[in-house]
Amino acid sequence: MSKTKKLAALRYAFPKTMPVMAGYLVLGAAYGILMNVNGYGVWWALAISVFVYAGSLQYLGITFFAAAVNPWYAFFMSLMLNARHLFYGISMLDKYKDAGKLKPYLIFSLTDETFSVLCNEEIPEGIPKYWVYFFVSILDQFYWVTGAVAGAFAGTMISFDTAGMDFALTALFVVIFVDQWKSGKGHPSACVGLGASALCVAVLGQSVFIIPAMILILTVITAGYYMEKKKGEQS
Repeated sequence: MSKTKKLAALRYAFPKTMPVMAGYLVLGAAYGILMNVNGYGVWWALAISVFVYAGSLQYLGITFFAAAVNPWYAFFMSLMLNARHLFYGISMLDKYKDAGKLKPYLIFSLTDETFSVLCNEEIPEGIPKYWVYFFVSILDQFYWVTGAVAGAFAGTMISFDTAGMDFALTALFVVIFVDQWKSGKGHPSACVGLGASALCVAVLGQSVFIIPAMILILTVITAGYYMEKKKGEQS
């Protein structure tokens, strides 16, 4: 792959990541500040952001560290919280299947926000798509790491009430959902997601609804896909 094509991929990818940059710098900074005020300094924030890189889990991890929770409980909660990535991964199989040496990093760096950028992205001909995927992914992680380190440094110099800062990630999820809703047509998948989540919360409660909701969403969407495919074959 020539440097010219890689540069073209970077130029294409960077504007796509700017909304994520705006969110990740702030969210990463909030994470870094919370890490610092709980006794974990800059190097902790840097290492976890580089090697774990799972925003919502990193926020939850602060509680795990501070409370010194049982490792098995931490493992179970981490699995519950990040189970949604199983479904992200399944939906990206076709996009990533021929990514070659870039594939391991693309899998590792697939966050909610990176998925929202790449899932429906159609790369113009002449631009290497797998390098676009790579640059979107690595730029997003760079924004998060930069914000986390800056926040950890700020936490050493500024003292203020951090109550409510952990809600920042939830706010970003809401913004992404609203943006996807406004840009989409018909909203069937969004409605299935909302309905399945509400049903599972009502039946199972807030603490264990995530995995059942994901399974229900996948089942309904898959059934709908095959029904539409069958109708197309019959017509």
